[in-house]
Amino acid sequence: MSDPAQTADSDSARLAELGYKQELHRGWSGFSNFAISFSIISILAGCFTTFGQAWMNGGPIAISWGWPIISAFILVIGLCLSELVSAYPTAGGIYWWAAKLGRPVHGWFTGWFNLIGLVAVTASVDYGCATFLNLVLANTVPGWAGTFTQAFYLFLGILVLHALINIFGARIINRLQDISVWWHVFGAAVIVAILIVVPTSHQSPSFVFTETINGNGFTGGSTSGLGFWLYVLPLGGLLTQYTITGFDACAHVAEETRGAALNAAKALWRSIFYSAIGGWILLLALLFAVDDAGAVTEGYGFVGVLLQGALSSGFFKVVIIISVVGQFFCGMSCVTSMSRMMYAFSRDGAVPGWRLWTRLDRNGTPVWAVVAGCVAGGLLTLPALYQKNGAPIAFYAVVSVAVIGLYLAFLIPIMLRLKAGDSFEPGPWTLGKRYKVLGWIASIEIIVISVYFILPTVPAGVPFSDEFDWSAVNYAPIAVGTVMLLIGVWWIVSARKWFTGPRRTVDLPAGVATADAPVAVLD
Repeated sequence: MSDPAQTADSDSARLAELGYKQELHRGWSGFSNFAISFSIISILAGCFTTFGQAWMNGGPIAISWGWPIISAFILVIGLCLSELVSAYPTAGGIYWWAAKLGRPVHGWFTGWFNLIGLVAVTASVDYGCATFLNLVLANTVPGWAGTFTQAFYLFLGILVLHALINIFGARIINRLQDISVWWHVFGAAVIVAILIVVPTSHQSPSFVFTETINGNGFTGGSTSGLGFWLYVLPLGGLLTQYTITGFDACAHVAEETRGAALNAAKALWRSIFYSAIGGWILLLALLFAVDDAGAVTEGYGFVGVLLQGALSSGFFKVVIIISVVGQFFCGMSCVTSMSRMMYAFSRDGAVPGWRLWTRLDRNGTPVWAVVAGCVAGGLLTLPALYQKNGAPIAFYAVVSVAVIGLYLAFLIPIMLRLKAGDSFEPGPWTLGKRYKVLGWIASIEIIVISVYFILPTVPAGVPFSDEFDWSAVNYAPIAVGTVMLLIGVWWIVSARKWFTGPRRTVDLPAGVATADAPVAVLD
């Protein structure tokens, strides 16, 4: 067994080689590093909150077949990132890798994509948690209507709680991550057992593995032809692509993890692998338990219709409460990851107000980065207050922003790794010669899904159509496009003159702020 003190010294020495002082508290174990990524992936969150998207866009086949197929592609992406975190175990690692392997402009765009994606995933998880809590309250508290407005206010309350936990619970946050893992494992097992034992009847394997549904209104509801297979069905892939994301958290807390060069790399791909297996089992249990497929197809309130039809009131509440707690843990982990990335990007002077976002309290927590990220998540989700119908268009738009932002941030360093070829110096965990084929598979998959998830999700969201309605618009392309335009113009007009990528802090006297120091570009 390795000596913890020796491991800590080795970690600090490696971090110094990369240009940074050990400022964050390095108290996380390899399991805790795995736990934060596993918690953010959260099969108790994504599998429930975005199930309706896959159900309405492809039906059972989008879930029973779509999940394992897309999971395999995501695992390839994870393997590529594991090699990078092993070589460069730094907080905010995604943009650091891009700047190291490319030029400052690569780090600039990667950092902003990553930060926006993390803010969006935090917002989407907490909003999903709020909608499920809203469902519980509507079935428990007399007079609670369960409206979109009530869900939004619950969402704001959950955001505040997660900010407070991350600020005042800093000393135990890694322990809470560990607890979250076991809640997800045993909670999912309990739900699967309930769905197997309690319903009086189950769907056939033929229904689960061959049934198709087109409930979004495109192509006249047809489940055949190119329109269904090339447009409708891929939209259902948002379930898997969104659920299994946020695994870059392993990199963002690398400076807090002991033996990060190896432990963070293993934790990253393992969190994807185990989540993919557990999620598929949970999803299959949900599909087999469908009571009235026709009723489910009538709207996006999938979970309520499914579980209330298949389960008694008591078991229904048990399942929903298990999911809500899992989603709450997930949101807590998202805030941790997002704040670390914002702290790391800010210490290199990239974020306006960087002095505030890099300020650490006595526990080594970037308090104001936590606050800023939560406020930004609340603002991003404001359109949810203006929804007119039962389809959570605003929620799926935030989900799309999260997926596009995060995966574009992954794409840039993966492509730069391909370009680096044999000049890349790997860490203790490496893909070897397999990096070429895996890198290209990962890159193509990211490009494809980024295109699909900016497309309209319902006919009323198609611009210039007769039934166009602004409340049905997928505003992901507007949000992502606006951000790309702003950071692009900002780069051309100003940032290219002063943003030089990662800056050294290891040689600075204690207490000297990062961006006040002379710039030293890492070679």
